[in-house]
Amino acid sequence: MSLINERQDFSTIADLFLLHGSMQSPAFLDGRLCAGLAMHDLSAEAWLEEVCLALGVEQPRDEPSAERFLGWRRQTLDALAGSELGFEPLLPDDLFSLAERARGLQEWTLGFLEVVRDAGDGPREAWSPALREALDDLAAVAAMEVELEESAENEGDLFALTEHVRMAAMLLYTEQHPGRPQVEDAGDDTRH
Repeated sequence: MSLINERQDFSTIADLFLLHGSMQSPAFLDGRLCAGLAMHDLSAEAWLEEVCLALGVEQPRDEPSAERFLGWRRQTLDALAGSELGFEPLLPDDLFSLAERARGLQEWTLGFLEVVRDAGDGPREAWSPALREALDDLAAVAAMEVELEESAENEGDLFALTEHVRMAAMLLYTEQHPGRPQVEDAGDDTRH
């Protein structure tokens, strides 16, 4: 299996960032990736350029790194465009503290909203009221208190917020790409 088709998770991408000398969380860039795919059909070349800019490097350090970055993009695009609605934001998992997971969700949301805001008001006018409301709600997620204490209640609240963010991202993609996901064409790989 090539690296481009290998499942990318938060820790894998964070380790890849470390290889490139960056301590930043991949959550912010994943939010930008998701919104970029929805709003601009972000190309593979543009994505590699954005990742390198964020990491402060001219290019990925080697071919396997480039393949992983491209695999991250492909995985996100396939999940957003897929009929099974299986998109998941790239966030810290249960091995991280609740506060770290909340920080990851906040960073993801900030990255996502940055791309949406940069697109201007034009696209927003065509969006459904449900999408506009969902995106307005994301502003509250971006401003949330992230120093959460470990508790079942906070765990449940974070899960609900994550689910809300996930649904908003899929709704944005779907409204920006009418006719997708298409159940009949789930195996078609002509998307870019």
